[in-house]
Amino acid sequence: MRLILALLVSLAALPALAQSGWTYYGNARFGYELAVPPGFEGQGQSGNGDGQVFTLENRVARLTVWGGYLVTAPDFEAEANTRLASDLSGGWGLTAQSTTPTWASWSATKSGRVLHQHMIQLCDEPSYAALRLEYAQADRPRLDGFVETLLASLKPVC
Repeated sequence: MRLILALLVSLAALPALAQSGWTYYGNARFGYELAVPPGFEGQGQSGNGDGQVFTLENRVARLTVWGGYLVTAPDFEAEANTRLASDLSGGWGLTAQSTTPTWASWSATKSGRVLHQHMIQLCDEPSYAALRLEYAQADRPRLDGFVETLLASLKPVC
């Protein structure tokens, strides 16, 4: 019932985004939602129902969204810091970062690629939702304008 109510409220806010080609993705298993930028096509729900991958036609851009449980760290902030550290050890060069007790975002570059990751704590505190957008530096003029709206659209459904 709470998911249906949240979907109805979200759908009321979507007309402006829909007019500009944005679509909607909601995840019932973990209880989160987000707006998907124009041109990104869903590749189908993951086997375990935690999220989905969206790809941009004829481009190397990839948007991955998923939910998870806090298992690698004692709290949300520590989980986010662990994931950020993993990106840094993987060779990503940090360009921006902001972390709070309930959400975290970072941007990075590596070998001509751009990364934006955003995580939020969900209503049942031992879980989170995340999105990860990766694309080529050459696509920055087309995709950078979507990032702020995309990150702001990731919301818990309580």
